Amino acid sequence: MATSKRNYRRRLVWVLTLVILGALLSSKAFLRVFYPFPYKEIIFAEAARNNIDPLLVAAIIRTESHFSSEAESRMGARGIMQIMPETGRWAAGKMNLKDFHPDDLYETETNIKIGCWYLNNLSQEFKGNKILVVAAYNGGRGNVKDWLEKERWTGEHATIEQIPFKETRQYVRKVMKNYAWYRYLYGKD
Repeated sequence: MATSKRNYRRRLVWVLTLVILGALLSSKAFLRVFYPFPYKEIIFAEAARNNIDPLLVAAIIRTESHFSSEAESRMGARGIMQIMPETGRWAAGKMNLKDFHPDDLYETETNIKIGCWYLNNLSQEFKGNKILVVAAYNGGRGNVKDWLEKERWTGEHATIEQIPFKETRQYVRKVMKNYAWYRYLYGKD
């Protein structure tokens, strides 16, 4: 009889634990711990200024640096949106940002400003196709144009597996997964 009561209590504790865990996992507030949104005001302002989706920007930032402004890739990309110094210099020139220095890419606001402008530039080139924009952000606009022209990739979400660069293929998948989470957690209800 004592063993039966112990087994019942164990099962009861197990069931209650599962119910509580299920409630937590279905809670947006709990899930936001795993998908934070720091710098939300800056991101929304720059995204609006550049006519791009702020939730896509958040997904890119999470994928690139996990919101770390000090991040630097092994290739030399800098800051929260991981912008290469050459890209930063080119974009700053187009944006008429005076006295730009590549170290400015470690400043969160400057990095987001340049990153959002660049995403808009890619969006204009690729007619708003988010998959192409994300692929070009990682793999380079020239490569994406080449893949499309030579029919190595259709540019569609359903054919991400066709992307010739493994890193870009994985990057696009990850950004789009993060984007879905940000839309669920922070999008309009």
